Order: sequence, then structure tokens, then C-alpha cells
Amino acid sequence: MAYIGNYPAETQTVDLKWQPIKTASFTAVAGEGYWINTTSGAVTVTLPASANTGDTIEFADYSRTWGTNAVTLNQNSLNFQGFSSPNPVYDTNGQSVRIVYSGATAGWIPTSDDDVTLETPQSYTADFLVVAGGGGGGGSDGAGQAGGGGAGGYRNSYSTETSGRNSSSETSLSLSPGTVYTITVGSGGSGASSTGTQGSDGGDSSISGSNITTITSLGGGGGGHGGDGGTFDGRTGGAGGGGGVNGSGTSGSGASGTANQGFDGASAGGSGGGTGGGASANGVTSASYTSSASGGAGLSSSITGSAVTRSTGGGVMAYETSGSNASANTGNGGLGNCSGAYANGKNGGSGVVILRMATADYSGTTSGSPTVSTSGSDTILTFNSSGSYTG
Repeated sequence: MAYIGNYPAETQTVDLKWQPIKTASFTAVAGEGYWINTTSGAVTVTLPASANTGDTIEFADYSRTWGTNAVTLNQNSLNFQGFSSPNPVYDTNGQSVRIVYSGATAGWIPTSDDDVTLETPQSYTADFLVVAGGGGGGGSDGAGQAGGGGAGGYRNSYSTETSGRNSSSETSLSLSPGTVYTITVGSGGSGASSTGTQGSDGGDSSISGSNITTITSLGGGGGGHGGDGGTFDGRTGGAGGGGGVNGSGTSGSGASGTANQGFDGASAGGSGGGTGGGASANGVTSASYTSSASGGAGLSSSITGSAVTRSTGGGVMAYETSGSNASANTGNGGLGNCSGAYANGKNGGSGVVILRMATADYSGTTSGSPTVSTSGSDTILTFNSSGSYTG
């Protein structure tokens, strides 16, 4: 760009009447040019409330400080580059911009050679599935049957699919270009490993950003202890943990789940422990400590392009049988154990966070190495561990 003295040559046009240097917010007038000095702070320029086609205004960075203290243009009800919001912000040192009014549809349009970006980036819609970590199963130090861990909380906005606790699908997110959205994926709760203890709760999963209400799914509650003395009650969570029981019939209560996330764990009864609640059903009580039982049912989502069931409650194992930890990134609860000797409960599965948006809107900027896939005209980000997405 050519310069005359300290200012761009393009700002020294004969068709504009240049005004004294501005250092504070002001209202601009068509046909005028303004040097704006932001050394002392940011400046907001209010554009005219009405304009005619061809009206021109020009602004220039007097002190080359717009990068530190930006200039914001208040659109004052007229469109800018075809949109009514957000207000344009100029934040580059030495920048100059000339805007010309084109009419009601597109409104003000920048025409200077150093302003070619869209200054009114538009928000776009993204669907989400946020599944928390499942609770760990209770441990056993005797003939009693421990409770299963509750499933991780389940929140879903995709299509018209059911969300947790059989609630309606949630409202999709509105994401803004340039905004960083932090993704947290909760870990699975550990199965109980010591005498008298409950399984650990799963970790919370969430999506947060400066322009959205944080979406948080709560970790599943741990299952109650089984066997001799200890804490037999399940723990509350996204879905509740089931209660445990000892060989003498002393039983614990199932814990509550959370509205719009998951169901309650079952209480123990007779000699049978309670299974953990799932995303779509309460846990159940095992017939006896010699019988296994499944946890509350989970929910299926096709947000990734194929149906996958997640957030199933942790079941309970029959006496002296073995089982496996819940699979990673399912949000499933861990199994409660049952043994004549010391036996650990099983771990709950870690959670997962999934975003789905139109491929045309996808920025391509992420951290945490999510799996990126496509389905039709959409791009899907699957976060199996914590990270971020920049809109």
C-alpha cells in the first residue's frame, strides 16, 4: 500500500471531508473520513441510522494501535455485508477501511484493499451427544452381592432422538466462528477394591464456550458394597448406582438418577443386589446372589451415521462368577461383584462427546485428536478424550 506521510494514500481522497482525530466513541457521518487514535482505549463508531446508495465513510488507524484497542462499528440497524449482526470489529495495526452503502439488502460493504474478510461471521448449528463416564461397580468381601454402577448421564440433541431419562431431544447448539469450545470427556468410575466401600462415581462430560450454556452430563453413581459390613447404598449420579446386600439380608437402597440424563439404580432385596440405572430404564433387583442381572437399558443414537447404544447401567454378577470392565467411551456402568472372598467391582466405561455439523460450516480446527468422519453433507467429531473445537 502506498503512503503519503504517515497515512495510507487511499485515505487522502478528495471526495471525503477528513475530520479531526478521534480518540473516543462517536457517530459517523456519510461523506467524511476519520483518523481514529485508540492509544487510550477501544473506540466504538456508530454508523448512520439511515443511508443512501453510494454513501461513503472511511476510517484509518492514526496511531497503529487497533491491534491493541480495536475499533467496533455499531451497525445502528442497517446491514453490513448482508447481515444485521454481529457488529464488525477492526483489530489490525495500521488498518484502514472504506465502506460504501449498497442498499438495504447488503447494506454497508467494505471496498478498501486491506479489508477482504467477512467482518460479520455468522453462527451455525451443531448437534451434540454428551455421555459421561459410568459409575464403578461395588465390591464384595463375602457372600453378599454388590450393586452395579449407574450409567453416565446422557444428553442428546440429534434429530428427534430421545435424550436421557427418556426426555425429548434437546436444542442444538449455536456455534460462532473463532470461538473455542472446550470438550471434557469423563473417565469411568473405578470398581470398589476395599472392604466396605462403594464403587467410584464416573467423571462428568461437557461442552463449554463463551457464547453457549455449558452442556454437562453427570458421571454415573457408584454401586453399593456387598458382603460384610460397609456402605450398601448406591450413589447418585447421571444414573443412580444399585444397592448391595450381605449374606444376612441387610440391603442397601438404589440411588437416584438425574432429570433428563438417567434413571435410578435398584435397591437390593432378599439376597440379591440392585443393578445400576441406565439412560432409558431403572435398574432391577437380582433374584438372589446366585443369579446375575442386567442393568437399566441404555439409549441408541445414530449421530455418527450408524446406531450405537450407550449409557447402559451396570449389572450384578452371580456368586463366584467373573466379568469384565465396561468398554471405553460407552458410559456404561460397571458390574457389581459377588464372592465368598474379597472381589473387586468392575470399572465403568469412560464417556464420549460427539458434535455433528454441516461440512460447509466445519472449521477444521480441533485439539485432542477427535475422530473426524462424514455422513452425507455433515461432518462428525467424536471426542474419545478431552480436547477442543474452534468454530
